[in-house]
Amino acid sequence: MIPRYQRILFWTLIAGILLMTLFLLRGCEQAHKRLTAVDDATPISAPTNAETEEMTLYLANDADGSITTATRQLALPQEPTVRARTLLKYLLANYALPASAHPLQGGPAVDDVFLMALPGVSPSEFSPATAQLAIVNLHGAFVANHPSGIGVEDLTIQSITGTLHTAFPELTQIRFLVDGQPHDTLAGHADLQRTYSAIDTSYKPGPLAVEGANRR
Repeated sequence: MIPRYQRILFWTLIAGILLMTLFLLRGCEQAHKRLTAVDDATPISAPTNAETEEMTLYLANDADGSITTATRQLALPQEPTVRARTLLKYLLANYALPASAHPLQGGPAVDDVFLMALPGVSPSEFSPATAQLAIVNLHGAFVANHPSGIGVEDLTIQSITGTLHTAFPELTQIRFLVDGQPHDTLAGHADLQRTYSAIDTSYKPGPLAVEGANRR
């Protein structure tokens, strides 16, 4: 004959095991839902069969304050806004490489690029017919970690505007946002409130300018 207190203890343990099992199953279900939600919120890039093509990057050099062009074989999507964003990601990724002449911290840099037709612009002034404005939405972490200084900030802006200019001839103006909002400066100096002209920004200083920079 099993004593009464042992039977009570046995069934209490069984009940505790069942409760623990239910809690564990519930926890697993919630964890699965959270992981599924993260997967759903993460954009999945559609597979692309884009062939590589020769693109021109405008690369900055802090040592002499120059912007020089360099060609790269890149695989870019054809949709214009995605193409512009991917191109700028390639460009800014160069500056995170160990041997970069314009070192910037790696990581997300450009969230979006929006291309908009400019109203009231005569088609005869540009080729192709429609002049466009590019709005480059920079990632907040990129701006927060960008080196501060008039020269280094200006070189980053010139690098971006020059690269977009040569890849999208229809662009005439470029503006910048940070995390989707207007922002005063890049890192304390370069004005992000103004509209920049999409022009050829390549610049290589002459010997006297380089000598003066080295003396400083």
